[in-house]
Amino acid sequence: MTLEEIKLRRLTGQHLLAPVDTQTVVKDLCGLQAQFLGHALHGLTIRTEVINTDGLIKNWTNRGTMHLFSVHDLPLFLHKDRSHFLRPVDTLQTDAYISADRKAYFANLIVNSVSKGIEERDALKTACEMSGMTELEGKSLFDPWGGLIRALCETGRLCHKVQEKKAYQLCPTFEPMEEKTARLELARRYFTHFGPATVKDAAYFFGTTQGKVKAWLNELPAAETVFGGKTYFYIDNGMPIGELPKCLFLAGFDQLMLGYEKTESLFLPKAHMRDIFNLAGIVRPTILIDGNVVGWWNMKNRKLSITMFGNYDAEMITEKANGLWTDIKKIEFR
Repeated sequence: MTLEEIKLRRLTGQHLLAPVDTQTVVKDLCGLQAQFLGHALHGLTIRTEVINTDGLIKNWTNRGTMHLFSVHDLPLFLHKDRSHFLRPVDTLQTDAYISADRKAYFANLIVNSVSKGIEERDALKTACEMSGMTELEGKSLFDPWGGLIRALCETGRLCHKVQEKKAYQLCPTFEPMEEKTARLELARRYFTHFGPATVKDAAYFFGTTQGKVKAWLNELPAAETVFGGKTYFYIDNGMPIGELPKCLFLAGFDQLMLGYEKTESLFLPKAHMRDIFNLAGIVRPTILIDGNVVGWWNMKNRKLSITMFGNYDAEMITEKANGLWTDIKKIEFR
């Protein structure tokens, strides 16, 4: 398989060549990373004709990061025996600030409050303060990076609403899938829609070992191909493969960038890896031309800034941008 064929299979599998519905995108792509909701919504915009967030939620999933996914996939993502790094404040156990018993009390208070329509984080914090939460306890319960809210989300009692301002809703009742079944289903989705990909790519994406990935591959109908001395695995998705798109504005943290091991990319020259994957953990929104990342973009106050790695057709890029955003005030090339 040639480099262009691998790229086309990835673009096809990730619905970047032909639009599909919102639920199909979040299912096939194992959710969309959503600690910055705007990036996740842009990721949907370039893959769908009309975004429909009905039935979508946000929660911590792969690698313990926030993702946008279907409420129907709660049993999959919150499967039995799931494990990733959690600090003591992100659990229901005793930590340096509060006992397990006190946590249980406030956990029930928060869940009951949400059930009565008190959904925003600040309002929930006020409710806890009025019920006796001390300043020290608040450092745990409302830790800015997780705290008790995360513990409730990790255990399937709450999930984030799909909006910028932090607010929560009750999770529907569900039965978590068995770990082996869930992991195999996620691997099937990955190699169907992210493939061809290496074992190392999948291990990074799922935050697991290469040995476990190889075990999954032994149970999946995966084919393999070799390129550049590396073996790539994929499950034929039966989708038509077209031509590399002339121009795409990918989202920040887009699965086409984030779905693979981050020390190299088939779409991105090594000389510019740190321009896109910076040391702070940010994955910038990129511009893809003819299957190659040629720069990155930023939108602020309806002003689009474009940083290019070389000389490219500015008129063509501008035309594509105006087709995506109809209210741009200014486009600036750097």
